[in-house]
Amino acid sequence: MAHDFNAFPELTTNQFRFYYLESPHKQITMDFEAKVVEVHDGDTVTLQWDERDFTFPLRLLDINAPELNREGGAESKSFLEDKLLGEDVRVEIDIKNRVGKFGRILGRIKTLGMDVGQESLRNGFSKRFGT
Repeated sequence: MAHDFNAFPELTTNQFRFYYLESPHKQITMDFEAKVVEVHDGDTVTLQWDERDFTFPLRLLDINAPELNREGGAESKSFLEDKLLGEDVRVEIDIKNRVGKFGRILGRIKTLGMDVGQESLRNGFSKRFGT
């Protein structure tokens, strides 16, 4: 069975063995610099990266923000927009935990020396993932 690289551009660790050589684009396995071009909610953004000719979503690792239709959801999104929208950022990848269950790349975003996910936690806009 072939992998759908349009719907799921990121390969999970298990898929790497089978599909890595077939991937039409560079797989993300290391930290990189990118631009935040959209903020979806309090824990997911869209990135533009020079190594790819398409934008892609990234979910912030280790945090969980309220959904937009829940209390605090709009405020959490607004916090990320203020910090990240239009900014060039550093994305740190954990090679052992790089793709989430919905096929999104997972990572930590740093800007101006700060981990934005940790800032969101400290300011009450999100919770630790799993809590």
